[in-house]
Amino acid sequence: MGRFDGVLLASDFDNTLIYTEAALRTGKPVPELSSRNRAALERFMAQGGRFAVATGRALAAFLKYAPLVPMNAPGVVCNGAGLYDFARGEYIETAMLDALARERGQEVLDRFPEVAVEAYHIDNVIHAVHPNAITRQHEHITGVAVTEVPSLPEVPLPLGKLLFEEEHEKLEEVRGFLEAQGWSGDYEIIYSGRTLLEVTARGANKGGMIRRLADRLGISMDHVYCVGDETNDISMLTAAARGFAPDNCVDAVRACGATIVSHAEHDALADVVEILEGLYR
Repeated sequence: MGRFDGVLLASDFDNTLIYTEAALRTGKPVPELSSRNRAALERFMAQGGRFAVATGRALAAFLKYAPLVPMNAPGVVCNGAGLYDFARGEYIETAMLDALARERGQEVLDRFPEVAVEAYHIDNVIHAVHPNAITRQHEHITGVAVTEVPSLPEVPLPLGKLLFEEEHEKLEEVRGFLEAQGWSGDYEIIYSGRTLLEVTARGANKGGMIRRLADRLGISMDHVYCVGDETNDISMLTAAARGFAPDNCVDAVRACGATIVSHAEHDALADVVEILEGLYR
């Protein structure tokens, strides 16, 4: 029996498990998982804990990094649209957008032609309409090239999410437009970065999928801990018995009551594991 039997730890990837912001700004490669974070996660799992990544990335954009991260539980991908078993190489839960999302998304593009959108297909293909400089930055950070198409209705179904890309002020207008059309009740509409506005099916968020994962693993939410830095992480931080955030987190994450640990550049995940080692003796 290990001290972490019946405990689940889930972490966001970008700017939480690994600090990728510098790579995004400079064009440098994404850094490797730090040795201290790796050692902490290996200790946690060796003592019976289950560790999962919960990322906003599409599966295609995370698969190349998955072998570099020690984990022993299925992961949340596409911001909660899918739960993927990396050991078996298959989805075990999905929550797809409805067919109307493509037409509604195209209305956004027609209204805001400077905005780009990435459409995440369940079969690891990322399509893009109106790709812009932010799309190109996103391609670099994910390591996956988008497939350009003239319009959203031409993108094949099923889709896990739409990702609108522009400067924050313009995305605020996009969000306002979506709400004014009365569509916000049908979807989760949330920022995963200042230049990234995500649209997933209603209920398809990190918190909801972490609850499903805990249920599959037979783990009580009283022993689930989550770590994240962005607005799209709040649903899992507040669902957890205790939420943690690296010091580089956005203000909304601080306001949700997360326990702040070190900056992601300084091994935030190792800090979390050390706190849990103090709780479970």
